[in-house]
Amino acid sequence: MGVMKPLILTGWMIPEFTEPEFADLVLNFFFRFGWGPLPSPDELATYLGPGTPDVKHGHHWSDFATGGNRSKNSDREDLDLSLAEFCQHYERVELWFDTQPNAQLQLVWLLDYFRSYPETVAKLKFCLVDLAMIELERLGKWRPPIVDVTEKELETASAAWQAYRAPTPEACFDLLGQDLSALPLLRPVLIDLLEELPSSSTGLGATEMRMLELIARGYSLTNALFHLRQLRQTRIFGEWEYGYLLDGLAFGPRPAVTGLDEQLRTLSRENLRDRHGAYLRSELSLTEFGKAVLAHKEDFSRHNPIDRWWGGTHLTNDNLWRWNPALVKP
Repeated sequence: MGVMKPLILTGWMIPEFTEPEFADLVLNFFFRFGWGPLPSPDELATYLGPGTPDVKHGHHWSDFATGGNRSKNSDREDLDLSLAEFCQHYERVELWFDTQPNAQLQLVWLLDYFRSYPETVAKLKFCLVDLAMIELERLGKWRPPIVDVTEKELETASAAWQAYRAPTPEACFDLLGQDLSALPLLRPVLIDLLEELPSSSTGLGATEMRMLELIARGYSLTNALFHLRQLRQTRIFGEWEYGYLLDGLAFGPRPAVTGLDEQLRTLSRENLRDRHGAYLRSELSLTEFGKAVLAHKEDFSRHNPIDRWWGGTHLTNDNLWRWNPALVKP
C-alpha cells in the first residue's frame, strides 16, 4: 500500500515530526554507540528484526514509533515486521540524522543494515540536518536538501560501521585516508572519536583534558562542564557520560580532580536522581597531579586504572591505544 507522507527514521525527536502533515510515522533510535560496549550483533538483529512474543518491550524498533497519522491506530501485526519489511509499506523513507557523532553512528549502522535489502534501499532518502534547525519557527516550511541513497552511501556506511565495531581502532584510522564524501559528516566524526583515545602524553582523551582545562580556569561547577557545548567543544558524550569520565578523574588511586561529591563513589549509575544532586553539590579543582597532567608532565594512565570502550575496542592499561594525533599501538 502506498502512502503520501513519508516514514521518518531519526536520532532525535522534534514536534514537527509528530504532525500528520509532515510524516506518516516517525521511528526514533536511542542507541548510544559512543559510550560503553556496543550492543552485540544478535541484540541489534533482534531490534531490527521481526517482533516476536519473547522480545522484551524496548528491545524492538516498533516500541519507538510515534507521531504522524498511524501511531495510535497502527495494526500491531504491521509493527511486528522487520524494519526493512515495514519500510516496504512506504513510497518514501527519510533518514534525518543530525551532525552529532552519535547520530552519525546511528546512521551508518542503519545504512549498513539496509544494504542487504535493495528493495528498501530504493525508497530511502537521506538528508543532512543540524540541531540549530529546531530554532526555526516552522521546520516544515523549510525542507533541507534530501538526496537518494546510492551504493556509494551504503558502501561508505558499511565500511565505517564495520571499522568502528572492530577490536582495534586501526580500521577507523585507515578510513581517514579514503574518500568519505558520500557521507559528508563522517570524517569530522571519526576525527572527534579518535581524539577521545588516550593521548600519548597525558593518557586522557580530548573530553577529559578539556574538563581539566576548564576546571583550571575556574569552571568549578558541573553544570558548565556538562552543558555548555560551545565552551566544552567536544561532542562525543552526553551528560551522564561526562559524569562517568569525571568520576574516573576524581576517584582513582591518584586523582586529577578534587571536590567531586563523595556520594558518587557508591551511587549506582542507574540512580540518576541522586547522582544529579551529587554533581550539582560538587565544587571542583585540580590536584597537583591534575595540574601536572594538564601541563603534559604526567601520564594519568600510568597511575590510574583505564577500563572503557571505544567502539569495539576495549581500552585497558594493557590495551591502551593512543592518539598523537596519529594512532599509536599499545
